[in-house]
Amino acid sequence: MKTSNLFVLLFLFFSLFFSFSSFKSSSEMKKSKLYPKLQSYAEQLATNFETIDTERKTKLQEIGNYIIEQKKSSKNVDVTVICTHNSRRSHFGQVWLQVAAYYYGIEGINTFSGGTEATAFNPRAVAALERAGVKIEKTTAKKSDTNPVYSSSIGTKFPKTLMFSKKYTHQQNPQKEFAAIMVCGHADANCPLVMGAEARFAIPFEDPKISDGTPSESQTYDERCKQIGTEFFFVMDYVKTELSKK
Repeated sequence: MKTSNLFVLLFLFFSLFFSFSSFKSSSEMKKSKLYPKLQSYAEQLATNFETIDTERKTKLQEIGNYIIEQKKSSKNVDVTVICTHNSRRSHFGQVWLQVAAYYYGIEGINTFSGGTEATAFNPRAVAALERAGVKIEKTTAKKSDTNPVYSSSIGTKFPKTLMFSKKYTHQQNPQKEFAAIMVCGHADANCPLVMGAEARFAIPFEDPKISDGTPSESQTYDERCKQIGTEFFFVMDYVKTELSKK
């Protein structure tokens, strides 16, 4: 009888051990679906929150609270990141908010970007995202195209995203029941009402355009890319933490 009980206990122990190992491996595999370079960059962003000041953290948590309320209602969350020209900061925001959702395993988050006018996805911003590990390809054939369309990919298991400059009202973007995040002061001041948005947040970032054509150009774009990535990762880390509370 004692021997039988011992076998039962051993069986339960190893069952729990392998179940835990399987769960851990599953979580690690979920993260590792990002391209290796991007995975490494994402891990850096997730440990960089001390660079965010208290006031900005409060504003970022407001975005997080909106997402939390939607998730508690079992709703998917559509977020459109907006700056004037949809050329730099709004694209950074769209990419990093989506990567952060995948990184933290938060499902049902759909991110978009737009402007108050259309210009072009700036090639300097494209290059900064590529240096971070995002794979981006131009899909338009004509070199003379003033607003080329790009296809971005963050991992083999994730859907590709078409990226180009457009107004936030473009048909590719949600038309109602979405959150608008204004990432530049000009768009925030000149677009007080975002048509179709059920929530609006302002979290402006300095425009890396100020460095265009200077020796510090790449550094400035990399810094802004990392700053926006860090702050949007903070949002999703906050969401993950709050949703995990009982």
